[in-house]
Amino acid sequence: MLVPTQMDGVPGVSFPGIPARSTFIYEFPVKQSGTYWYHSHSGFQEQEGLYGPIVIDPKQPDPVHYDREHVIVLSDYSFMPSHLVMQRLKQEAGVFNYQKQTLAGLLAGRDQTLEERLQWAKMRMDPTDISDVTGAVYTFLINGHGPEDNWTGLFRPGERVRLRFINAGAQMVFNVRIPGLRMTVVAADGQMVRPVVVHEFQIGNAETYDVIVQPVGDRAFTIVSEAVDRSGMGRATLAPRLGMSAPVPPLRERPLATMKDMGMDMSSMKMNGDKGMDMSSMKMGGKEMSGGSGAAMSAASGGSASMPGHSMSQNSSMPGMAGMRRGSPPPGMAPPKPRGSDAMSDMGGMDMDMRDPKNAPGVKLGPGVQTIAPMPQDRTGDPGMGLDSVGHRVLAYKDLIALHQIPDARTPSRALTIHLTGNMERFIWGFDGEKFSETTKPYTFRSRERVRITLVNDTMMTHPIHLHGHFFDVVNGAPASHKPRKHTINVLPGGKVSFDITAEPGDWAFHCHMLYHMHAGMFQVFSVRPFQGAPA
Repeated sequence: MLVPTQMDGVPGVSFPGIPARSTFIYEFPVKQSGTYWYHSHSGFQEQEGLYGPIVIDPKQPDPVHYDREHVIVLSDYSFMPSHLVMQRLKQEAGVFNYQKQTLAGLLAGRDQTLEERLQWAKMRMDPTDISDVTGAVYTFLINGHGPEDNWTGLFRPGERVRLRFINAGAQMVFNVRIPGLRMTVVAADGQMVRPVVVHEFQIGNAETYDVIVQPVGDRAFTIVSEAVDRSGMGRATLAPRLGMSAPVPPLRERPLATMKDMGMDMSSMKMNGDKGMDMSSMKMGGKEMSGGSGAAMSAASGGSASMPGHSMSQNSSMPGMAGMRRGSPPPGMAPPKPRGSDAMSDMGGMDMDMRDPKNAPGVKLGPGVQTIAPMPQDRTGDPGMGLDSVGHRVLAYKDLIALHQIPDARTPSRALTIHLTGNMERFIWGFDGEKFSETTKPYTFRSRERVRITLVNDTMMTHPIHLHGHFFDVVNGAPASHKPRKHTINVLPGGKVSFDITAEPGDWAFHCHMLYHMHAGMFQVFSVRPFQGAPA
């Protein structure tokens, strides 16, 4: 929600929190319409059920015509106490992954070949480790109802029905489809987009999508919210009458991570004629890169990145982090000291100067931090993990174009690159190699400055990254004046994504919206100055 910073509701950042048996009144002007939601930002209360939808009708006539609407809240719930889930994740990597590859599967010719398995094993990576918490402990809910409860939304045949999907899950990314119906996406994160017709979409934690469906006939349709790792699904029904149901499709084959998800996809690069690059003996930057030995790889930028499963040394630099820095601040204003790497390319007219990447804040990673994306790619054209070959059209971020012109289309004056880092075995997560409990200072901005932020995912997990108090304009190939506006975006493994923000005064939470990733350290603060009432 676009609210004053003191109404943002993050204890320790924007207000002290609401003590037990006390009252706090949120009071703020309503600046937007659309589909949103609320949840607790204290402890694991969000996982325990303290969340709900917020729907704001537009002041002006709605550009979308529909006859009725249903709010569809997707979530995950475990009877295992949240603190115990966290404890188990810290104790054993992949503890909830019951879909690992087996010897029987190898003998049957399923999944990876023996050579691929040996290569991945040497890198100490598991291609089936798609979700930290899975259907082994989760029940997947739709509007608080389990798969057997058959929550039902009614319609009259031929009506245009608006479905407002909200992913309130603590940890699970969902793939949503309604077999037999096409969905027309009309809004993302509450912001209107040009209509896009799809059969399925992937929705990250905290994202919302509004879709229009037009069911016909005296029949029911199943709403499927399948876990991204195919470990379970939520199920509900659209029907003309209560008590009806439709066939529930079986879970699809669970996906496997690939070299693309490790930021090492060389499929578009050729050498020796038409022969593809050999990962076992490829050379970059004049040094050998071994795809299966776990040895250090030389990054294209000249830095060194360790192979997955091995620690970065304190003096290592991450690939592609040669820094570019903002120019001088306006007279009378102290320059902000942004963390991260101020890298920028192909943005003419920006005021920048070079700096030694070895001295750039954020590139020195502590012991135990993995980096696995030596060649990260823009993956905004990907539909999401496991959806590349499902046989029907799936929404991708590149499909989104804002319906209306964005409020601020200025060219950014500087750029900031932030790396999403972690160690899957030790369940440590953070930004630029630091977890929140060990960070020394926030990311800082000047009030109302226009900044391009690039997120680089150096892990094999999808991270839905959320910024409080702002909509950001996603750089996805849409016209500059109609870039889609979102507050949360999935950054796929080995991928990168850029967006532009206009910094609003205040202190704002910036974090992965997977609850256990946030609690394990993937949380930071965007500090925007000056603002009235801010400390000196």
